[in-house]
Amino acid sequence: MQLSESKISKAKSRSKPYKLADGGGLFLLVKPNGSKLWQQKYRHLGKERLLSHGQYPDVTLAQARQKLHDARALLAEGNDPATQKKLDRITAETQSRTTFKLVAEEYLENSAERGLAPSTMKKKRWFLLDLASPLHNRPINEITSAELLYLLKSIEKSGRRETAKKMRGAISAVFCLAIVTLRAENDPTLPLRDALIPPRVVGRAAITDEKKFGALLRDMEAYTGWRIVIDALKFQILTMTRPGEVRGAKKHEIDLEKRTWTIPAERMKMPREHIIPLSDQSLEIVKGNWPEIEGVELLFPSLISNRKWLSDNAFNSALRRMGYQKEEVTAHGFRVTASTILNTRGYDPDVIEAALAHQDKNVIRRTYNRASYWDQRVKLMQDWADLVDIFSKR
Repeated sequence: MQLSESKISKAKSRSKPYKLADGGGLFLLVKPNGSKLWQQKYRHLGKERLLSHGQYPDVTLAQARQKLHDARALLAEGNDPATQKKLDRITAETQSRTTFKLVAEEYLENSAERGLAPSTMKKKRWFLLDLASPLHNRPINEITSAELLYLLKSIEKSGRRETAKKMRGAISAVFCLAIVTLRAENDPTLPLRDALIPPRVVGRAAITDEKKFGALLRDMEAYTGWRIVIDALKFQILTMTRPGEVRGAKKHEIDLEKRTWTIPAERMKMPREHIIPLSDQSLEIVKGNWPEIEGVELLFPSLISNRKWLSDNAFNSALRRMGYQKEEVTAHGFRVTASTILNTRGYDPDVIEAALAHQDKNVIRRTYNRASYWDQRVKLMQDWADLVDIFSKR
């Protein structure tokens, strides 16, 4: 006769343990201390085994019968239910120890090995190790979309919409790694794509009027501050590069004979090497700042140490001292200045894009452009340098 809730509740403890059978190998073991444990007898590979299903009433009669059913289904497939139970427990314990921080650190290590630019790695670490700290000790497979939305909205409400958007992308990358390594089943950031307010698109502040640009160039020449900053700024303008690429410029990257500057992939926004033909004016700045001290590589070192880079804000600080506000011009904006003026003057847009190291989305076309535009770029860079000289004298 099968058990009933009434029969189970009325079962009293005895001086010795005894069993109440329910059928199919399932029984309730009543112990002298009054505890009642669900157990199941079964045979696997010719051996009799015992499987525990929990304590009554924590596990009800209906739940115990379901566990019996599940165990018998495993047996029908040739699997041992007791072994499977141990494996499930190990998996659960492993997943509970697989925290967001552990997977995030693994993702960052993989990203560094791929050769991402230091500036990119710095931002990723900020997103995942600083801003995402509330997630660090959470098992990654337990993190929900609602939990992530709360975190990202708190950042968004502080006015950092762009940060919230990029952080969602960084967190998504961590979950993608967790999914392919079987530590998570889904990416909870996916439903959040339309849940965040789009960031306000603000372009780099730049001077694109030739007369105003000429006035800026004259102000740079009249600047009484540290001269190496002005040389670095002008070198950035002439080479149409980013501030960080110039601040890290080293002697061994310059080929005086070939008149080229090779920026390594790790210092580029897109992690690929970029070779720049140097104009006469650029070469003059290089020679004027060529380090002669043994072991010194930087062309434009810090005032504090000739082995340290200029600070992140060195260029913009100089511009502010000249009286230019951040809404008028930034060091990053000089690339916009060059692109706008050269396009307005009718230069080939594809050559300008190649000079700016912008990556064409078409792989075949990108490879062709890099191989075929060198001569045009040599001419473009010299023409641009000559225009800069003309603007500065108007």
